[in-house]
Order: sequence, then structure tokens, then C-alpha cells
Amino acid sequence: QKGVVESGGGLVQPGGSLKLSCAASGFAINTYAMKWQRQAPGKGPERVATLYSSGVTEYSDSVRGRFTISRDTAKNTLYLQLNSLKTEDTATYYCAKLGDAPCSQGTQVTVSS
Repeated sequence: QKGVVESGGGLVQPGGSLKLSCAASGFAINTYAMKWQRQAPGKGPERVATLYSSGVTEYSDSVRGRFTISRDTAKNTLYLQLNSLKTEDTATYYCAKLGDAPCSQGTQVTVSS
């Protein structure tokens, strides 16, 4: 069965860090371009990070320098390291193949003091 399961979200203070995981099954993540996308209440989806099969990464302006996307091929898992978190990073975070709309549950990140 093909799919992804995100985990690692939580409540963190501004300036804090989290590491999100996306465990994939039924396909090899290193053969696809993969993305992390987030959606905050009342806002549209925002693609924040992309990791191509070549290893090239892309980031949105809002997270560049703070977030890092990576993968572990052996574990077939995609990661997103979130550092220097801001209140505006509060959202549900999803992973998916670059061309797909997320269809997983996502993981909630809340940045608040």
C-alpha cells in the first residue's frame, strides 16, 4: 500500500526546533522529487521545501536558512529540520511527492510562548 505518515510535530516556543519525519511505504522516496507543504488556518497551502531525486533542495523565502529537508534512503523516510521557529510557522505540515496534493494526515506544529 502506497502512502506516507508524518510525525514529529508539537508545541514549541519561538526560537525552538523540531524535526519532522515522513515515513513512506510502497514507493522509494529517493526516486521522486518530494516536498514538505504546510497549511495554516485560514491560509492557502505553502510549499516550504523540496528535495529532488538528484539531491538538489529548494526552499521558500519564508523558511530558507531555518529549515532543512533531507532523506534517509535506508529508512525510506523524509525529514524536515525546523530551527529558529517563529509563530508564523504554526501550521499543519504535510509531505508528498512534488506533483501530488497531500492526502495524509499531516503533523501539527504550533509555535507559541
